Amino acid sequence: SFPDEKATNATRLEFVIIPGKKIKIKNVTFSGNNNVKPRVLRKKMKETHRKLRIFKKSKLVRELYEEDKRKIESYYNTLGFRDARVASDSIWRNKKGELLIHLNIEEGNRYYFRKIQWKGNTLYETKYLDQVLGIKKGDVFNQELLNTRLSFSQDGRDISSLYLDNGYLFFRVDPVETAIDNDSIDLELRIYEGPQATIDRVIIKGNDRTHEHIIRRELFTRPGDKFSRADIIRSQREIVNLGYFNPEAFGINTPVNPERGTVDIEYTLEEKPSDQLELSAGYQPATAFSRGGVIGTLGVTFNNFSIRNIKNREAWNPLPQGDGQRFSLRGQTAGERFQSYNISFTEPWLGGKKPNSLTVAGFYNRFAQVFSGSDSYQKLEIMQGTVGFGTRLKWPDDNFIFRADADIQSLKLTNALSFAFRDDQNRVISDGIVHNYSLGLTLARNSINDPIFPKQGSLLSVKLNATPPYSWFRSREFYETASVNELYNYAEYLKWRVDAEWYTTLIGKLVLKTQAKIGILNRWSDKTSLSPFERFELGGDGLNNQNFGLNARDIISLRGYNTSDIMARFPGGAGVFNKYTVELRYPISLNPQSTIFVTAFAQGGNAWANASDFNPFDIKRSVGMGLRVFLPMFGTL
Repeated sequence: SFPDEKATNATRLEFVIIPGKKIKIKNVTFSGNNNVKPRVLRKKMKETHRKLRIFKKSKLVRELYEEDKRKIESYYNTLGFRDARVASDSIWRNKKGELLIHLNIEEGNRYYFRKIQWKGNTLYETKYLDQVLGIKKGDVFNQELLNTRLSFSQDGRDISSLYLDNGYLFFRVDPVETAIDNDSIDLELRIYEGPQATIDRVIIKGNDRTHEHIIRRELFTRPGDKFSRADIIRSQREIVNLGYFNPEAFGINTPVNPERGTVDIEYTLEEKPSDQLELSAGYQPATAFSRGGVIGTLGVTFNNFSIRNIKNREAWNPLPQGDGQRFSLRGQTAGERFQSYNISFTEPWLGGKKPNSLTVAGFYNRFAQVFSGSDSYQKLEIMQGTVGFGTRLKWPDDNFIFRADADIQSLKLTNALSFAFRDDQNRVISDGIVHNYSLGLTLARNSINDPIFPKQGSLLSVKLNATPPYSWFRSREFYETASVNELYNYAEYLKWRVDAEWYTTLIGKLVLKTQAKIGILNRWSDKTSLSPFERFELGGDGLNNQNFGLNARDIISLRGYNTSDIMARFPGGAGVFNKYTVELRYPISLNPQSTIFVTAFAQGGNAWANASDFNPFDIKRSVGMGLRVFLPMFGTL
């Protein structure tokens, strides 16, 4: 201390703090833990770690240490030791100054459920409630499990869900211990069912750009309906899957009016950017195979478009939006060698009353090799128009979707030897016009809870693409004597795709994704060879070989393998493929402006010439890690 020069009769105090070295925890030991191993107890101490643990801070914080002791006691309770406690603990330093912690556990006796009785249940029979509860006489007493089975289990297996999904919003169940005899506990589960609650008002807040009727048509909660927690959860999922709102800021409030027996449901939303822009440009110098020129891509996708407001200038921001329609335009050029243009429009609720979607799309692709006018000039032009209709089914449940697409495609080939259209007999189709008219039928079930970073749910789809069976009306002699151009003037095939994805939250934000894909190209009759069109290309990252996806092939990525590693055996493309993926995902950021997550994956797949060679266990395997970034303006990077 020393006199303060700026004040009379005052002294200044100055504290000098020397932090010194951080003190780490050398070890945490236990005694009295006869039924639980020490390493299990250490894992339950989430905030008090030994310094041996990598990526974990080793320090003693009193408040967190006390929480960890309570976690140990809670864990013992789940094992039936309801009297377990941390009787005492000691903390001291060794000669190096490191902390040593010792905890003395008193486990007590292990208890078991004995008699479980229900009281007050009139809506559901006791036998059915016992089945849902899933706890039997002789099971280890677990208070946490009991509470979960009575109220708000993650899998929906709980007593509260039975009543809340049937309108009984005022339902309550109170477990009462009626007897404790040695190591056995008798329970009486007292139910107050109460009256059913009716939905009064459904309120939507925060939709600054999206029109309210677009949101309301996705809701399963409507005024006058009986209250249902399952319908609220489903409504939340459907709104999030629109892709217009931030799932992390989604709010649901249910103010109750007990006197009237009604409840209001308030959905609080936060709009997020949903449109996408693709822009790149450059210049390619002339080479021996190309004259060069400007190369680039310009594409825009408006996922919340409004065609009815085109004439309303006040609705433009920068284009009319808010009606949930999807409109996209894209153009790509690499000079004379490659050009691609496409346009599509989707109305997800045709007519506005039912979830029947209409899609109209078209594209033009042009590929060229060498200079035009030369003898070796090659060109492939593809033009296609598509009209698709989809609807949501009510059976087996309303997660199912059926879709039908009519495709009219024309391929014009001029000396197109480099594009590898070959049939089973290695005959090359390089000139002429090929008409590819097909009908696509898709049956899918989607229960994914978030389109960007799903945490639970699944996506299953079976798709069939088929051309008319021309071979049924032609003789076998025609296929033995006709030229290649005559044989494939009209493409003929049956094409099956089966895709399945499952998402499971393992712990916290860690998500497991499992995926399987199978594709089979077949023919209508044994008169024909397997079609040289609509084959599969497996390998690579799915980007570098995407040009093949623009000229009548399906591109399937397989990390760890180049396309040539798998497809060298099939210069004309594969007739069958399979692919399996197991992936762990952990989000770094779930901000709607930039969703970032890391992945660790194991993947396998292979391709075969035709279905008779298919072997689902003959796969090429790879493992790895990666980082994915989703930006609303650009999509997944």
